[in-house]
Amino acid sequence: MENIIKFDLNKMGYLDIESMYLVIDEFRNLPNSELIQETGFNTTSGYVYIALENGIQIASCFGNDVIYVVSNSETGDEFFLDTYAEAEEKQNNLSSI
Repeated sequence: MENIIKFDLNKMGYLDIESMYLVIDEFRNLPNSELIQETGFNTTSGYVYIALENGIQIASCFGNDVIYVVSNSETGDEFFLDTYAEAEEKQNNLSSI
């Protein structure tokens, strides 16, 4: 499967585009070759994100530092983490419950 990154720049402002660059750069620097499930821009929250097939999202809003988001599919709780390694660990812990 081919990884495709696609964002609608017409819906994004200057800082949103900065966030887009940040999440793309972070994706490129991941230690593993992860597949992309979805890319997008949430106009309500301001988050630009790349959702990976492993359940981790790379996100940024308003040009701020990248965060990693892991969701608990059973409870809907979201966890915001600073590093990809922390996100992988959290995802593994949630999967083993």
